[in-house]
Amino acid sequence: MPVAAAAITDREKQFPLFLLAVMLPLLALPFATLRGNLIERAALPLTVDLLVVQSIRAMPPWRGRHLGLSLNACYLICGLASVFTIWLPFILQHNLPDAIRIAVVAMRALFYSMTAVRIIDVLASSRRVSGDSLCLGAAGYIHFGLTCGQLATLMQLLDADSFRLGAMASGEELLARLSYFAFVTIGTLGFGDVVPGSPIGECFVVLVSISSTLYVSLLIGLLLSRYIAARTRRSIAEVEQELW
Repeated sequence: MPVAAAAITDREKQFPLFLLAVMLPLLALPFATLRGNLIERAALPLTVDLLVVQSIRAMPPWRGRHLGLSLNACYLICGLASVFTIWLPFILQHNLPDAIRIAVVAMRALFYSMTAVRIIDVLASSRRVSGDSLCLGAAGYIHFGLTCGQLATLMQLLDADSFRLGAMASGEELLARLSYFAFVTIGTLGFGDVVPGSPIGECFVVLVSISSTLYVSLLIGLLLSRYIAARTRRSIAEVEQELW
């Protein structure tokens, strides 16, 4: 849904902080393990909570309703639920029941997906190119990888044959492994250590590859169009000043 220009202007100063918040879970994933010490077990929940809070602060409110529900209320509920449920694995470690684990990952995947859509809405509705909007564009690409990692983890929990994980490091968590796979996929590297193991997994990889290419293409197109439009307006203003 299109975002009002005034709403974007009000939130622009949050975009650099959003970029920082998006990078923190990515940096925490290699050290996050439920079998580790207190810092290793708390690293991911803390960084995810910071990302969720900053996502709510940086993204303009959703407008409109779907199936009688306020989209913004649904977004906030998913965010708050993600903030609290991310600590369940920290508390219960690997004793978390599978059904609850799936629900926790699904809630977070839904919130990440809604944020990813909102980022595209904001970039498409922004009328100018600035350092803040460039931060949002960069954050959007990293956030897309994190979202794909969450969705791949959810798929693996629902169907253990979705991906063949290869040789995982000692203590490596499923989310870290599949987030790595997601970034390798969107970066078109394809090392082959993690591969799809079912038709659904293969379809997911195809969709991720296409979506990442489209995201970069749309991002470059939007930013270039805004930059060219701004340069054109300045050139016209300079010519008009010279004529007068």
